[in-house]
Amino acid sequence: MNKTELFSQIRMKRSFLCIGLDTDILKIPGFLKDTGDPVFAFNKEIVDATHDLCVAYKPNLAFYESQGVAGWVSLEKTVRYIREKHPAIFLIADAKRGDIGNTSSLYARAFFEQMDFDAVTVAPYMGEDSVKPFLAYPGRWVILLSLTSNKGASDFQMEPMASGEPLFEKVLKTSLRWGDAGHMMYVAGATKAQELARIRRIIPSHFLLVPGIGAQGGSLREVAQYGMNAECGLLVNASRSILYASGDDGFAEAARNEALNLQVDMEELLLEAELL
Repeated sequence: MNKTELFSQIRMKRSFLCIGLDTDILKIPGFLKDTGDPVFAFNKEIVDATHDLCVAYKPNLAFYESQGVAGWVSLEKTVRYIREKHPAIFLIADAKRGDIGNTSSLYARAFFEQMDFDAVTVAPYMGEDSVKPFLAYPGRWVILLSLTSNKGASDFQMEPMASGEPLFEKVLKTSLRWGDAGHMMYVAGATKAQELARIRRIIPSHFLLVPGIGAQGGSLREVAQYGMNAECGLLVNASRSILYASGDDGFAEAARNEALNLQVDMEELLLEAELL
């Protein structure tokens, strides 16, 4: 999926919502645990209930890897189901990979060839040669970690360099040499929404994947205020607040209601920005 197609989906669905499929087998409704694949059964219900309200799904691989081979099977089935039923959905592997070049090449092959994701999150700490293999796939995206929403982000990302700029700005400026706005996005946390203005001065045209609203307390309106551009330029992620809106038999309907509330708010913001 290219940038124009992604923006088209945002306009059509009047939404820039990404739903994180962070499916914790310990939190899903008990009745699903009697099925052959409870994680996939849960994901299928969530996708069926929300696919018209979001433009992207983002499985966090830790929730699948922790289940061993069974978790990988659940993930593959989830990706295949979305591809078959809703092929216009943007699929993100939240894997946070990044290693020496030949290893990154194999990670890229795994997520783009074997698993058919549109994008993968990548850690930039090892530099250009650890990121470039992911950029070798036409139509696929790297989502580079820049300013994350977790408490520990301040340990390194906000630390000033010799130039006085924080490390996350150095990451942005350096990585601009590696790829363009049609192949690279950046993670920018909603809990640091005002920093989005600084980020936008450096990367005005790139898409941002923004975690941190919902359970983490970030403000959607502030994210739009500081981060939206002429093509929206935002994929705002919500995971726990949607997935676990209810723990009973009505979990999918409750998830839809939570997603709908966000979609309605996003539609209002897109209208205010005159993007619809």
